Amino acid sequence: MSAELAMSSLWGPLKELWETVDGAVLRRQPESVHLLDLQLKKHKPHFLSLYTNPPKSAEQREKVRKASTEGIAIQGQQGSRLLPEQLLSEAFILSDLFDIGELATKHCEQQQPHFPGLTRGLVAVLLYWDGKLCVANSLRTLIQSRHGKTFTLDLSGELVALTTRFTDELMTQGLTKRILTLVSEINETREFERLQKERGLGNEKHRKEVSDLIKECRQALADSLFSWTCQSPLSEDDTLALISHLETVTAQADGSLDSVNLALVMALLYCLDVSFIEQGTEDRDDLIQTLPLLTNKQYVDAVHSRLMEGQPWKLSGLQAVCRLAWALSLRVLSQLPQGSLVEFTEADEALADQALLGDVFLFMKQGILGCESFCQEEFYIRRLHSLITDFLALMPMKVKQLRNRADEDARLVHMSLQMDSELPSSLRKDLDHLMTLIGEFYSKDSFGLELGLEFWCPTESLQHTSLQGSYLGMALQRPPHKQVVLSKFVRQMGDLLPSTLYISYLRMLKGLANGTQCAHYSFSLLKTNGATHSDSIQGVSGSPVSWEHFFHSLMLYHENLRRDFPNPDASQYRHPSLRGITQRELEGLTSFLQLLTTIITWSENARLALCEHPQWTPVVVMLGLLQCSVPPVLKAELLHCLAAFGKSPEIAASLWQSLEYTQILQTVRAPGQRQAAGIEVELNEIESSSEEYPLTRGFCHLISTLVESSLPINLGAGIRVPGFQPYLNFLRDSVFLPFPTRAYRHPAEKWEVADAVLEVFHKLLRDYEPQPSDFVQEMVELQGEQVAAHKPPGHSVMFHLLNDSPMLALCLSLLEEGVRQLDTYAPFPGKKHLESAVLRCLCLLDLALQKEVVFMDFLRESQASMLVSPLEQLLQGVSPQTRSADHIVNIARYLYHSSSNPEAAFQSAKILRRIANYPNIQTRLVGDFTHDQVARIRHETRIHMLNLLITSLELKTPNLALYLLGYEVKKPVSSTNLQDPGVLGCPRSCLHAILSLLQRGTEKRSGPVLTQQAPHMAELCYQVIYQLCACPDTSGPTMRYLRTSQDFLFSHLQHLPFILPSEYSNQIAALSQMSWLMKTAAIELRVTSLNRQRSHTQHLVSLLLDDQPHAQHTADGESGMEEETRSVSGFLHFDTVSKVRRKLLSVLDAIDFSQDMPELLQLDFFERTQIEQVISNCEHVNEQGHTVCNVKLLHRVLVAEVNALQGMAAIGQRPLLMEEVNSILQQVVERNRVRRSLSAKRHALRSWRSLVETLLTACPADLIPADDRQLIIRDLLLDLHDKVLSEDAAGELMPIVAGAVFTLTAHLSQSVLSEQQQGAGLEASSGFASIANSALHLILRKLLDFILCTGGGYQRLRAHLYGSLLYYLQIAQKPEEPDTLQIAGKAMWERLTAPEDGFSKLQRENLAIIESYGKALMEVVCRDACDGHEISRMLALAVLDRILSIDRQNQWLVYLCNSGYLRSLVESLRQDDVALQSLLTPQPPLLKPLYIYESKMALLTRVAKTGQGAVELLRCGLVAQLIECQVFDMVPDIDAHRLMRDPSGFIPSPMDRYRQILLPTLRLFQVILTSTTINHQQGAAQVLQWLIVHADTIQSLLRCQELSMGALQELSLLTGIISKTALPGALETGGEVNSVALMEFQGHINRFQRLCLSLLGRLAGSERERLLKQAEIAAPGDSAERREEMEVAMQQVCANIMEYCQTLLLQNSAQAQFSICLFSPSGSEPAGRDGGRTDLTSTLPSMAYSRVPSLGLVLYLLKNTAADFFRFHQSHRQSLGKLQTLDQLPPDELKELCQGLVSGPGGVEKISSVQRSLLAKRRLVQLINNRAKLLSLCSYVIETCLFVLWRHLEYYLLHCSPTDPKDSLMPGANSFGGLQASGGRGLGLSRVSQQDLDLVRNGFGEALQRKLLEVEGLYSQVRSRYTFIQALVRRIRGLLRQPKS
Repeated sequence: MSAELAMSSLWGPLKELWETVDGAVLRRQPESVHLLDLQLKKHKPHFLSLYTNPPKSAEQREKVRKASTEGIAIQGQQGSRLLPEQLLSEAFILSDLFDIGELATKHCEQQQPHFPGLTRGLVAVLLYWDGKLCVANSLRTLIQSRHGKTFTLDLSGELVALTTRFTDELMTQGLTKRILTLVSEINETREFERLQKERGLGNEKHRKEVSDLIKECRQALADSLFSWTCQSPLSEDDTLALISHLETVTAQADGSLDSVNLALVMALLYCLDVSFIEQGTEDRDDLIQTLPLLTNKQYVDAVHSRLMEGQPWKLSGLQAVCRLAWALSLRVLSQLPQGSLVEFTEADEALADQALLGDVFLFMKQGILGCESFCQEEFYIRRLHSLITDFLALMPMKVKQLRNRADEDARLVHMSLQMDSELPSSLRKDLDHLMTLIGEFYSKDSFGLELGLEFWCPTESLQHTSLQGSYLGMALQRPPHKQVVLSKFVRQMGDLLPSTLYISYLRMLKGLANGTQCAHYSFSLLKTNGATHSDSIQGVSGSPVSWEHFFHSLMLYHENLRRDFPNPDASQYRHPSLRGITQRELEGLTSFLQLLTTIITWSENARLALCEHPQWTPVVVMLGLLQCSVPPVLKAELLHCLAAFGKSPEIAASLWQSLEYTQILQTVRAPGQRQAAGIEVELNEIESSSEEYPLTRGFCHLISTLVESSLPINLGAGIRVPGFQPYLNFLRDSVFLPFPTRAYRHPAEKWEVADAVLEVFHKLLRDYEPQPSDFVQEMVELQGEQVAAHKPPGHSVMFHLLNDSPMLALCLSLLEEGVRQLDTYAPFPGKKHLESAVLRCLCLLDLALQKEVVFMDFLRESQASMLVSPLEQLLQGVSPQTRSADHIVNIARYLYHSSSNPEAAFQSAKILRRIANYPNIQTRLVGDFTHDQVARIRHETRIHMLNLLITSLELKTPNLALYLLGYEVKKPVSSTNLQDPGVLGCPRSCLHAILSLLQRGTEKRSGPVLTQQAPHMAELCYQVIYQLCACPDTSGPTMRYLRTSQDFLFSHLQHLPFILPSEYSNQIAALSQMSWLMKTAAIELRVTSLNRQRSHTQHLVSLLLDDQPHAQHTADGESGMEEETRSVSGFLHFDTVSKVRRKLLSVLDAIDFSQDMPELLQLDFFERTQIEQVISNCEHVNEQGHTVCNVKLLHRVLVAEVNALQGMAAIGQRPLLMEEVNSILQQVVERNRVRRSLSAKRHALRSWRSLVETLLTACPADLIPADDRQLIIRDLLLDLHDKVLSEDAAGELMPIVAGAVFTLTAHLSQSVLSEQQQGAGLEASSGFASIANSALHLILRKLLDFILCTGGGYQRLRAHLYGSLLYYLQIAQKPEEPDTLQIAGKAMWERLTAPEDGFSKLQRENLAIIESYGKALMEVVCRDACDGHEISRMLALAVLDRILSIDRQNQWLVYLCNSGYLRSLVESLRQDDVALQSLLTPQPPLLKPLYIYESKMALLTRVAKTGQGAVELLRCGLVAQLIECQVFDMVPDIDAHRLMRDPSGFIPSPMDRYRQILLPTLRLFQVILTSTTINHQQGAAQVLQWLIVHADTIQSLLRCQELSMGALQELSLLTGIISKTALPGALETGGEVNSVALMEFQGHINRFQRLCLSLLGRLAGSERERLLKQAEIAAPGDSAERREEMEVAMQQVCANIMEYCQTLLLQNSAQAQFSICLFSPSGSEPAGRDGGRTDLTSTLPSMAYSRVPSLGLVLYLLKNTAADFFRFHQSHRQSLGKLQTLDQLPPDELKELCQGLVSGPGGVEKISSVQRSLLAKRRLVQLINNRAKLLSLCSYVIETCLFVLWRHLEYYLLHCSPTDPKDSLMPGANSFGGLQASGGRGLGLSRVSQQDLDLVRNGFGEALQRKLLEVEGLYSQVRSRYTFIQALVRRIRGLLRQPKS
């Protein structure tokens, strides 16, 4: 039972209150003032009775007690609920513990899943205190938003008025006293005791969290009071109450105040503050009016008497501070004109004295500065600054007294030292304390305020006006009085400085030198101090505080100490000399070195000036001193100082050489030397024994600084093997590895040493880029012999980390110890340095993981003998401490500490993410992590964790991401059942965390909060969700969960588009967020459509597409969010309803198509081409897959280049060079940004496109009505085009847009066509369908503009646009209409005057638009058609084809011919030949050439359809080109390729491929022969030549054994061509052909004739029925259509052959008696007609083919065709009838009709009834047209058969006489036939047997004649030559009747 215990709680509403306050005041969300007002009214009681809980009541207690038996009503739910006993007992305990009502304690249930590992009770404790904290934080924030004297948050006036009114009310009700009471009452130890007693405390983490919450509550309350006093004064009572509270305050153990009391002290100091009076801001007068110090005498009196005479406080120092503040305020007041407070202001001196007696400055230093939180609050610092400076400026006499007193004391001390007596007891150290305080205070500057500048008065006019920072922009005028006084103080204190103050003064200067400008001033001060005394006698300068004095002393020390030790051996270290440095001198030197270090750290000028000073040579002297015997502490300071010098690369290089030369670390052993010298000995002998290691830390710091500035490769060349290696070895082997085992006096120092040395390792590895040269062993020459050179130091570190080395082991054990220490949640010494050391260890591991891939690749290539293991495997090793493999878990445990230690958590997440890339580790991780849950994670770490999830999800299951996101790891992932946290024991997982992050704010109008506040993180969250939805395993559970429990997608999509404030990174993030969200939405739409979840799909579809505003269901009665985005988008539809922009379009608007490109580099020093080369070398592909330049690497390369320049000129040019390097880097950053931005836009567009495509294709069509669908597509298309055609649209986005345009146009075309099919009719007025013609024209215009704007490039992109254009032009194509056989009956006139239909009109207008683009468009399309990418070519050819088909004026054709494109196309056919030949191999390489060839032939065929075009083609030599193609002769062997079928059926068999090549050519010939009327002879002759060249092939095709569908198609075309060309007359026109060739041609023609006739024999007779049956058996599924096609093909072949016969007969018809005879006079019908499946070979002997067919065949054909005619006519009539009554057809018949058009089993069942009737209609039209075609063929065959029969009979009966029956079968084929052109008058043709004549006579009986006349009546009347049949029948009858003479 989880979320059901509703919000009758303390915590929920308070959390909401805090979020509202935070949103309004700190995040400045829009519309928040209204919400804040509501919340404040609601929660006013909480603020008034701060922290008082809802009271207990007996009645309530009773009610709760009965809840387990009777149930209890819970707010926000119906009915009552029974609650378990255990829950009730917990409620009572909590109720007693916190003294609150019982019902209030039960909300914790709901929150429990957010706190893994804690029980309900412990969560309740946390929530109780968190609720308290929310109130305190809200109070503090409200008070901070007030208007006042100290600061402003720049909020709106309305908000400030609201909060001021509210807080004033609280104040009058006694807020101050309540806060003071609570601060005293709430006591951590007391609260813990109470909780302990009731077992209310859990593990260390829980304790720490509770303790932090309690501390934060107290702090927030104290801060509220502090914030109030900063802005407005307290009343008299409140001020006195505050003073009373402070009287009782005590200090902590170290003498400092705790942060709560510090806040209250500061509150009082601000109460007494009048400094703003001097500032002169514009509202100063109003503020003065409200200040009781000036207006209320009684207030001043009360405060004054309380501070003057009051009893001593518990902390006298604190009392002194308050008195000093009061004294200074009185001093300011006394200078004001309203001098009404004279009686008080006189007392300021006395107060100041009292304060000094109370050691005020000492307390400030210890009590106030000692508090940790002091440095974290800017206004504490400013107030203390004004206290110190006011004291110095307003009380100069007091300061003077302090100085005099100090001089006096110094004399006394000096005398007592002289006389060896005791020091006097009356010494006061006030000035000493003051100086130390100033030094301490200004040396910490955490906000970079440089307040110390007020102590420096610029003497010379400096170049920078900015140096006058502290007084507002009054450049170079006289500085303010206060500044003059302060700077005088600094200078005067240094004059004649008593020795007792020397160190304090140096410390003060060190504090005041903190900052770039301050350092400059203090440098000048020390310079000028020395200059005046430089002529002093002994050469020792006068002022002890000057560079002169200091460096002189250093040189003297060096001289003296060096003289002591002539011996270079190591003995010096054991016998320190007696003439050493005294303790006092040591302190002085240390202070001066610290001052020097501070100055040169801040000021580069000072660094260079001192270093290059010829007399002082500080670097040399310091290195000299390091060799002498001085205390380690001083050496450490010297090293720190050298490190500061080493910050300048110029100095660093020489410093390296000096360091090597002085052998501070001994890198070269002398031959006879017994043992090591230098720092190594100091570490092992001196520091180890004293257990303090300042020198080692200093050395590490020095090396760290030097390594950063420059790393010398040739260090120590000539004396030893050059390089850094000895230093690295020392740091690793002598410092790092032994550090855990050494003894430490201060435990914290252990971690400082570790941190310092790890810093060096980290820098070395960070700057190391593996190079191939690192893996080759190079040799160097040393003293005449070859020795191995050192590798780069980074290489060495890397090598140690990739082996199981002591260094790696120590790093890992350090991580283990670190996490163990942090898990205690207790403070310990050195915690800060431990955290830093741990962080560096993590960074080292991260860097090693990052670089190991490259490192190991180079190692492999080099084949060197090094052995390394991948780090991710080493991390799986066993830890020696715990004896288990827990390194990775230890690293992950840092994520626990993300709130206290975010950087470590961040690095830890990075490492985990890198390791998670390796699949083998994923499974291990799942095992290891089953112990650890990842808690709350800060922003960067969250981002890395999200990246970790993203990378893991891409790997195979089980992986870490699935475990963290709460999926099943043990069972199949898809079986997961996701629940809300807490339901069915479901823990809170990362998925819940991601969703709760994203869901915040979705119910408000402003949209998800995360997208605005952390754009990058939101983007990654959306990406994780998309990945979960896209992965097949996780998709099901995730989408169910998001849909049911969250309604995630709808709630987010309604806020699209996300518009973020216009920074670039934000824009990129917003686009990515939308991309992932849209991709997820696309998946959701697809899935819900598949699962038929209509309501879900409908919900999303209407959200995305509606242009009517819906009533949003928004919270707090806010108005819908659509109102803001209204725009007039009702294009050409002027409706009155107010429309809103469709969501999809507004998302498109949010993608900015323009992209500003960075301009070219302007370089003065570098060479541009080289820089570009370097930039491209630094490029890599990042995780998102963008190619970007690695800026850090580039920076390193360029800086190395600059550093490599030598000579003075180079040093002078350095700043300019660096400036140019900077500009290059900025340029590269800009380029990277542009790339990222473009990539984000591409991604967003792609996602948008996939969403649009899913909406249009995957969603059920009936969700969007057809008319809406067209308008939506229209809007999308027009908007897309407008964006892409704008001037500045980026070319990179065009391809995606083109793809989208293609899909949209396809859908538009489909939608319009289906609407017409459903009979929407074509009203000529509005044009087409629902979409107006004008809109269609607009779309066409934009499409053509787009094609033209792509210019020469972008050919692939145009492929999409051509596709779109084709779809568009398809809209105006007339659909197939049924041929009713009636139309021809209309008179010609009727047809000409009929009104133009919608199709023709649209087509005409389309053409007009296309032609308006003129030559430019033609040029582009023709160019694309001729060469380039294959797909573009095919589509361009198709576009040409389409346009030529509608171009009645032939303008395009003329252009094609005139511009030479047509010739080029024709000539390219020869080049295609080779490619086509390769296609006929059994396994073809690619089918591309085939498709291109088909497209070309289609276009040429289209061209040939006009006479002009056909002539042009012949002129271009088309046939000649085709004659040379050899591919036609390569007929594949059918049987051999049976085995080679492609199983998928996609790749056609070789024979089919051959047909795909041959058929287009044959069609083209046929069209040419039909089109060429004038030059017919020429065309026919050329085609005949083609036939003869390829005669063998043609003949083999005509002899074809197996007549499949393809073969029949071939034959129908071939016979068609032969019938028009292979005529005896064809050769005469061919010009001069020699007689041999003529003979050969004649032979070919005769062979063609013979083959055609034998083919007729097969098709008309023997095989016809068998073939049709075979077709049905072979493909029973689609048999009906197959059969129809075969029938048409056979009839076509017969018709062609009969036409051929007719033509042959007609050609010789000059004298009838010499007619050519084609058929023998035998009347017997062909065998095998009984329809039995007689085999070919058995019925016809092989000889039969060469035998001449008989007239019986013609008769047989005539009979059959007549019978067929009636069958077809009947079928045609039936189908027409069905078509007219389609609505009344029974469902079974509809189903049957659809069967052929729907593939797959049960396909018909699935489609809707509307679809079904559409398909049925289409099928009927197909049937009717097929029958009409057959009828026309039958009629033609009948007519030609009759004609042939008549001619033959006429010849046989009139010119021949019959003979005996026994001679009826003529012996041999050569004795007869149409083989001789002379007709065959000889050779026994005069003998025609009587029997044959009888057969013919019987065949042509009465019945047949009647039939034939009926055919004429039914068909030929309207269709062809009227009464032709009748006349022929009459003649034949006459011939057959007449008796033979």
